[in-house]
Amino acid sequence: MSSDLPVVLLVDDEVRSLDAMRRTLDEDFQILTAESAEAARDVLAEREVAVILCDQRMPGLTGVEFLKEARERWPDTVRIVISGYTDSEDIIAGINEAGIYQYILKPWVPDHLLQTVRTAVESRTLQQGLSRLEIELRTGAPVLRARKAQKLGEARQAFDFERIVRAPGSPLDSVCEMAARLARYDLPVLILGESGTGKELLGRAIHYASPRHAGPFVLENCAAIPDTLLESELFGHKRGAFTGAFEDHVGLFQRAHGGTVFLDEIGETSPAFQVKLLRVLQEGELRPVGSTRAIPVDVRVLSATHRKLEDDVRAGRFREDLYYRIAGVTLSMPALRERAGDIAPVAQRLLADVAVELGRAKLSFGDDAMACLIGYPWPGNIRELRNEIARAVALGDGDVVRAAAFSTRVLQGQTGHSNAQSAQAALPATGTLQERLDALEAMVLREALLRHRWNKTRVAAELGLSRVGLRAKLQRFRLEGDA
Repeated sequence: MSSDLPVVLLVDDEVRSLDAMRRTLDEDFQILTAESAEAARDVLAEREVAVILCDQRMPGLTGVEFLKEARERWPDTVRIVISGYTDSEDIIAGINEAGIYQYILKPWVPDHLLQTVRTAVESRTLQQGLSRLEIELRTGAPVLRARKAQKLGEARQAFDFERIVRAPGSPLDSVCEMAARLARYDLPVLILGESGTGKELLGRAIHYASPRHAGPFVLENCAAIPDTLLESELFGHKRGAFTGAFEDHVGLFQRAHGGTVFLDEIGETSPAFQVKLLRVLQEGELRPVGSTRAIPVDVRVLSATHRKLEDDVRAGRFREDLYYRIAGVTLSMPALRERAGDIAPVAQRLLADVAVELGRAKLSFGDDAMACLIGYPWPGNIRELRNEIARAVALGDGDVVRAAAFSTRVLQGQTGHSNAQSAQAALPATGTLQERLDALEAMVLREALLRHRWNKTRVAAELGLSRVGLRAKLQRFRLEGDA
């Protein structure tokens, strides 16, 4: 494990919970563990820790009590608490006093936990950078302006529409073209699509191509925070507004003034919160919780959801007036299975990123691996594809990723639609009938080998061949190396 990775301290008196969190996070972070607040103090006294992830219910001090102490003694740490619904009142009461960054409900979801910790580390890095910039502001404004312009230029280049990886003629071309046109105008945009299709990436591209590109881009996952905290997180609160509100809190809408707010999974919000959000969007001003004074805000709102909001509107689960307020224009991100031609370039980019993250030399896909990736429907879309590639790189040897390193789910999950595409790609454009049939036969053999993990007995039985006959065909088509 690289010593350059951020350090995350897991605090929980249940060993099984520690192990589960470690398995979820240990590829991206250095993980330290403690089974009590006392043990955690010893760790923090010796190591610099970026994030503390603490369970609420522990012997002795509760999670909030310990994180309050950590805030006073180790203020540079980002503090996250995990707990069940029954503890929500205690969490809310202590969330500001303990300076808790995020509140995660049990049972937690691995992808959400990983993304929350990643975001926490990014937040800490950003805060440290802001502190350095404040010093530079006092000592050298020209240097600050130059660096800010450089960072803004890098961000606009990194999130340009052309950087959204796709193949020529991809269904994403029309989506990106429309988004680029919309970026110039201050219209609300609703981005629809399954989880993992890249809705946030498209939202960032819209922001950095808009006249608001120099302003903040602020993101909130509405599904990750209980309603009782979401209003405070977005709109802020005043000191004394509720039990535990010991200081004023500036909401994300105020922080995004002059920029863009991206509300992810807006379809998961409750009707009660939808009323409050609608009022802010209609009036262009907000009232922090506990305040009687309205504060004007100038933000562009981009929203995203994996739900079919029109169906939710008809069913009464989502307010119709809010729907039309956020859906000035609707964009739909196609699922990865609907753009099979993009799998190869996306996989190549992800492989390069994973190789850098894991400290591996330049890697490439074997033909069998790429055929397997193209043949799988990817219900988890790009997020699932990245996880599968990371797994294959971690488990494989050498510079070539082979299909054998993929999970059984991917190897056995080939679809008829994808196989038809693979068959069409396998057939040469020219040649005799026999040459074309040979190419098709080789493709069928390779696909069967992948599904059965090169178990030749099973492949022979499925295809109605003897072991000797199968071996002869593998030699003829030079498939022994793949198997």
